[in-house]
Amino acid sequence: MFDSKPKKYTELLGKTNRIVEGTLIKGDIISQADFRLDGELIGNFQSKGKIVIGPAGSVTGDIVCKNADIEGKFNGKIQVFEVLNVKSKAIIHGEVTVGKLSVEPGADFSASCSMKINTKNHIGNDGQPKPEEANQ
Repeated sequence: MFDSKPKKYTELLGKTNRIVEGTLIKGDIISQADFRLDGELIGNFQSKGKIVIGPAGSVTGDIVCKNADIEGKFNGKIQVFEVLNVKSKAIIHGEVTVGKLSVEPGADFSASCSMKINTKNHIGNDGQPKPEEANQ
């Protein structure tokens, strides 16, 4: 009567995982789908989708993802293959590598930044970044 076949990860794209305010995670997160973080992550994050760090969200560690919107705090290395949107309340410290960058006035963007062209599709099937030979 009910088909309980597991969904492929491609069917999960567009769906959003959520970590709510007041939650602390120590460790690494690997996700195939989009992710919203309003809590705190001390560790690394990888996704083939988008990460949104909400106004109460905080990440200390490294991020590798397709797209990102940051409104909270980030400290570490971030590699965004397409677009990084930095909102006016964001605080970013560390190293940033992006395809495209948008920074709203008022943001604290204290990071080294490099832009890479043609960065699309550089996340492998295992969620790991592919070697950067195509970006050089």
